[in-house]
Amino acid sequence: MSDDLSPEEQSKDKFFGELSKISEDMIGKHGKDFAMGALVMAAQWIAKNDPDAQNDTKH
Repeated sequence: MSDDLSPEEQSKDKFFGELSKISEDMIGKHGKDFAMGALVMAAQWIAKNDPDAQNDTKH
């Protein structure tokens, strides 16, 4: 199935896999509430910080 995905989709799929692993590790060590809180905080940080304002490259 990954052969049907574009390079961008493959890259995104890899990141989702990494997020899943990190989430599972956080849940295993500190519980679901911690994992959800950490991910929400990360999302808030992403929303508040514009990486394009810090450098001129777009991803």
